Amino acid sequence: MSRPALPLEGVRVLDLSRVLAGPYCSMVLADLGADVIKLERPGSGDPTRAWGPPFAQGESAYYLCVNRGKRSLTLDLGDPAGLAVARELALRSDIVLESFVPGGASKLGLGYEQLAELRPELVYGSISGYPADSPDAHRPGFDFAIQAEGGIMSVTGEASGSPMKVGVAITDITAGMFCTIGLLAALRQRELTGVGRHVEVSLFDSQLAWLANRGSEVLIAGQEPVRLGNAHPTIVPYEAFATSDEKWVIVAVGTDEQFRRFCLEAGLDGLANDPRFATNPQRVAHRHEIVAELTRAIAQRTLAEWLGAIERARVPGGAVRSISEVFGHAPFAIQTHQHPTIGTVRTVRSPIGLDGTHPTASSAPPLLGQHSEEVLAELGYEGEQLATLLAGPCSTS
Repeated sequence: MSRPALPLEGVRVLDLSRVLAGPYCSMVLADLGADVIKLERPGSGDPTRAWGPPFAQGESAYYLCVNRGKRSLTLDLGDPAGLAVARELALRSDIVLESFVPGGASKLGLGYEQLAELRPELVYGSISGYPADSPDAHRPGFDFAIQAEGGIMSVTGEASGSPMKVGVAITDITAGMFCTIGLLAALRQRELTGVGRHVEVSLFDSQLAWLANRGSEVLIAGQEPVRLGNAHPTIVPYEAFATSDEKWVIVAVGTDEQFRRFCLEAGLDGLANDPRFATNPQRVAHRHEIVAELTRAIAQRTLAEWLGAIERARVPGGAVRSISEVFGHAPFAIQTHQHPTIGTVRTVRSPIGLDGTHPTASSAPPLLGQHSEEVLAELGYEGEQLATLLAGPCSTS
């Protein structure tokens, strides 16, 4: 029985982006069936190819995490021949994605206005550090700096500690996700109108968007949020507690009924019946007292005992796992690929479920320039012309 067609089969994407936000976006598109051609600089390629250790047979783990399902084409955009090929490929694509410093693509003749004039149906995505209407539009932006300037570091970390970034480049990832949503919406509108759109997403706007309730504390209530470590600003108890075997358990109570069930299951009837803790607003007002009581109680039993109590009480929570422990617990979420030099490569499957499956590109993240000859041949280059392109400034040598 043949598998159902993927939603984006037949859609060609020219990916001019690099590092994380853009490649994450194009990987999602590849997982959904798009033919993604990753254009890279000869010799060095995407900068993340050098971001390590760790490496596997010279390929960085960083690069491998967001580039499955793509074809790598190397072109020197500083060479007229290479630039001409890139422009031709852009005009034959459904989507062009770029992450140059604002204005950089236009200087190469690969900007939206220049391409859309010749191909009005083109969908074009631009990912930048800062939005075009910002006074910082001209500045390059990396995740760490955007986390700082976008406010999330002011509410991350222990109350008495230093501002802290999130442990992954979450602003890059969310920008890639928002750009994916925008590109898919533009493809849908193109079906209706025949005309493409220019999708613009910045890391800064993405960071502000996922401030969520911490942002609304300022915009709605006029209150400046503070760091609370693992605690929640408006829900108590909702944090990590140390167990007797020096591990950590999360107790994430969301309702008054959940709190009562947890206390009774844990043998903490006194807390369940204490009027200071009867409702969530009261628990927030008496945060320090209840957290102190729970800290003492939870330190008396092992992690396994508390996990059992949480499950019986039907209260959200769980163990604080290492990443190795996570993958040991969830082998179903691991996708394997066969790589030409490494052998077996593992990545995390797509989180998008379609009809009970999680379509995830099966081809491994490509070697630098692995598909140059293949892509150029598809464009019609052959014979001496193809050999010249492969051997000249556009080559990987």
